[in-house]
Amino acid sequence: MDLFEQNPIVEQPIISDAATRQARDRAFSICKALAIVCVVISHSGAPSFLTHFVFQFHVPVFFLCAGYFFKEKYASNWADFVGKKFNRLYLPFLRWSLFFLIVHNLWFYTGFLNTTYGNAEGGVLAYYSWHIFSQRVWCIIFNMSGYDEFFAGSFWFFRALFIASLLFLLCYKLFERISKSLRLSESPIGIGLAIAVTFLLLGLWQSVEHLTMTGVAQGGFREVQAVLLMALGFVFSKYELAEQQVHRYVFKLNFPVAAVCLLYLLVSAWYYPTSMGFRANLLQWICLPVAGVAGFFMLLWLSRLIDNKGWGWLADSLAYIGDRTLYIFAFHLLAFRVVSVLKVWILGLPWKMVGCHTVVHVGEGTDLFFILYIIAGVGLPLLWLAGYRKLVDKYDLHINWAKVFNKTVGNQVIKIVVSVVSFICRWIWIIIRVGSQWLWSSIKSVLKSIKQIVAASNVREE
Repeated sequence: MDLFEQNPIVEQPIISDAATRQARDRAFSICKALAIVCVVISHSGAPSFLTHFVFQFHVPVFFLCAGYFFKEKYASNWADFVGKKFNRLYLPFLRWSLFFLIVHNLWFYTGFLNTTYGNAEGGVLAYYSWHIFSQRVWCIIFNMSGYDEFFAGSFWFFRALFIASLLFLLCYKLFERISKSLRLSESPIGIGLAIAVTFLLLGLWQSVEHLTMTGVAQGGFREVQAVLLMALGFVFSKYELAEQQVHRYVFKLNFPVAAVCLLYLLVSAWYYPTSMGFRANLLQWICLPVAGVAGFFMLLWLSRLIDNKGWGWLADSLAYIGDRTLYIFAFHLLAFRVVSVLKVWILGLPWKMVGCHTVVHVGEGTDLFFILYIIAGVGLPLLWLAGYRKLVDKYDLHINWAKVFNKTVGNQVIKIVVSVVSFICRWIWIIIRVGSQWLWSSIKSVLKSIKQIVAASNVREE
């Protein structure tokens, strides 16, 4: 039965109904779970075709989901939106990045990091001096960069989503005001499409000319991609809402659509694979939003199918994973080291090879160890989280982060900062306006005096 099937006798509420919202959110939790599993697969040393396949859409799905749940009310209640993103993205990034930075040198004593093995290309990390450590602290705090590339290599996602969310909010407010001033339709779908087209063109310009966004780590290319994907997710959300309200579908997400998306992704993975990298050529940039949307449709259709079919244990497990994706993002590369230890021991390899990033490269793509890497990458962060919370509950070791960095305090701090900046800008404007008026009056006075002097010295009058 269609989740949004219309009652022929009494019209039922659609999106506003709490049960429907809960079902929708659960389906998206499952969708994010499938996406995070794909992220882990892409780093697990799986066969190259499989990694090319998932690289096309795994992270873009998260940005599309973020856009899907963006609400128009945030344009007027922006402080609440910024506070949420600060608490849910910046603070976890800050805590976990500093953790990996602090223990970086300690990993060398375990062999998890060493100066012999690193990337498949041969890159390795060294000990951090106090100066390097201090510089990275500054980069983490002020630029959301400087994190450990080996254990926190996926942390660019936090920065990209944080910056893209703020950019999307700013662009939404801007296009909304432009629509009002020009007396155009203020349709959310129209505003979303305008944002999408704008950032599509910016991305094309950026990729063709190899431009970088000054002040943003890795040049800001991922952030431009992220805003485009958020805009597409937002447009799809508003389209579904509009279609559900009139019970008419021009386009409906069903099995044929999902099958076509799967076919496209298989073909593109073979002939022109793309990914959400911080560098891309023109073809990769053009293919990314197409592949991202195709993967989003495919996973969302599968998620709704799993949720609607009543596959209780599978749906519950995936929803549990989907609600904790940030922990898997943050710690799956560390969890991989457990399997690396096992692989080194079984194959009799040098101990220092556990420091290979992201996996032990011997047999990579041809053996079946990638399956163990996937299980560990998803399971161990969740197992650690469950154990940690149980320990904290048992011994009452709670640190009430809500009191330290709660939404109210965050919003108040943001409002105070904005008020102070607005006050300063207002007085600067007043000083400029008064100063310019005084300067203009002085100039007019001087010109008047010059005119009087010229008139007084007129030869004809003499």
